[in-house]
Amino acid sequence: MLTLSRKVAIFLVFLCPCLTISADDSYDSLQISLLTCAPHDQIYSLYGHTAIRLKDPSQGYDMVVNYGLFDSSAPHFVLRFVFGLTDYCMGISSFELFKQEYAYYGSEVTQQRLNLTQDEKASIMEAIRVNALPENLVYRYNYFYDNCTTRARDILVNHLSGKVKYNSPIDENATFRQLVHSCNTDHRWARFGNDILLGVQADLPTTRQEQQFLPRNLKQDFSDAEIIMSDGSSRRLVAEETIVIPAGLQITENGFPLTPTACALILLALTIVLTIIEMLLGKNVWLFDMLLMVSTGLAGILLFLMLFSVHPTVRINLQLLLFNPLPLFFVYPVVKSMRRRQSHRWWRIWTILIILFLAGRFFQHYAEGMMILALTLLVRCVSREYLQKKKKQRP
Repeated sequence: MLTLSRKVAIFLVFLCPCLTISADDSYDSLQISLLTCAPHDQIYSLYGHTAIRLKDPSQGYDMVVNYGLFDSSAPHFVLRFVFGLTDYCMGISSFELFKQEYAYYGSEVTQQRLNLTQDEKASIMEAIRVNALPENLVYRYNYFYDNCTTRARDILVNHLSGKVKYNSPIDENATFRQLVHSCNTDHRWARFGNDILLGVQADLPTTRQEQQFLPRNLKQDFSDAEIIMSDGSSRRLVAEETIVIPAGLQITENGFPLTPTACALILLALTIVLTIIEMLLGKNVWLFDMLLMVSTGLAGILLFLMLFSVHPTVRINLQLLLFNPLPLFFVYPVVKSMRRRQSHRWWRIWTILIILFLAGRFFQHYAEGMMILALTLLVRCVSREYLQKKKKQRP
């Protein structure tokens, strides 16, 4: 994905309707290429980017068609993105402007010039012209199924005279989650955020076409692909592959120093220490339990709302057993009973939910540190029940 300043984005949007392509034009010198941009350190670019280059020296233009324009300053952008309500825009800029953008970030850009006939070039150009009409510029973005890479692929592959045959090997067991992990290995908190939102369906095997949501996968598939004609003849899809922007120096910003696992272990250690103090000294640190209930309940609101998201990969999420709004409804009576040193059925309810969550690990990959967090909450639940039973046994 590519983010631009509001001024540049508006310029690109208004440039789109200015793209006029005549069906009578000669396409002898026209070169249509797939551009694949390597990731850079911005959070939105960890997965790379894809665009289409249209270069025709005889007509005097060198343009880039880009389906990844968005305005991050738009109201409620993050929430709309999470719920699948984000609108992205097609834009067209000069290749020189595109080149400056990615050279600035130090991202390598690979160009795959396509091996196309005149009719195929004309068909693709007409499709782009129609796509550039004001009523077609904006589309409802979906990270896995309809993004800047799949849009570029479809505008190219769907307007060929033959059928594309992909010859590169793929991992047929690869899941959406694994594919995302392969891109954010060095960004643990970004991966944590993704894994919190992704549910059971993100752990199902994906098809080749689904795996092409990642720019690097589409580039690899294009490299060895063939166009199979109706008469059985074939030709390579890519005529030439070159690097048009070499990799440069990337500036890496230091993130939060502790990993999700480290934070979870610290919380577990603190919980164990407080629990031991309670048992030895007969204390009742109810404020700590209140904070646990409120924090997990607030986080659970987001996962509960994911049930209504248009993203199919986030709707069924077993982490909802651990992060759900239920503690918010029990926090007042639970704290009240704890201050009176009385038992409450919430601890048994929470214990059951945690056990179900732990069992759900066999069906879904959880975010980093979540299992440790579950053990932390289980320690508190068991200790509450233990202390109450111990109190009842006293003469």
